[in-house]
Amino acid sequence: MTAAGLAIPPPAEGSAVKKSILIVDDEAEIRNLLGEFLSYRGYEITVVPSAAEAKRTVEKALPNLIIADLELDESDGLQVIDQLTVTVPHTPVMLLTGTFFEPQIVRDVLSKKVASYLHKPSPSARILTEVQTLIGT
Repeated sequence: MTAAGLAIPPPAEGSAVKKSILIVDDEAEIRNLLGEFLSYRGYEITVVPSAAEAKRTVEKALPNLIIADLELDESDGLQVIDQLTVTVPHTPVMLLTGTFFEPQIVRDVLSKKVASYLHKPSPSARILTEVQTLIGT
């Protein structure tokens, strides 16, 4: 894979237990591409299209990271994040959305709900850097 024209090498062979990431996005193409990219980088990926499926998923297995869209078909992404963090309060959440927020809103509101905020589209290398910052490799 490439990001902004830069080759991204595969993860090192023989790495330890895979860290798990739950991707919640109602756009199939985005969740599948992101899932494939992060899986290739050595993470265990679960992709779901809805808030309801995300809730069922975290009740069965606790992810190391949740990547969520803000605008889901049947629900508000911030409400979904609030609900998920009740079940998994110590799991960081990355908001990956096409909705643009003013820096003050990010600082005053979003930073209290999410560990990271990235705007769609973000280069895959930037997403990977955020994931590694939040949960390591």
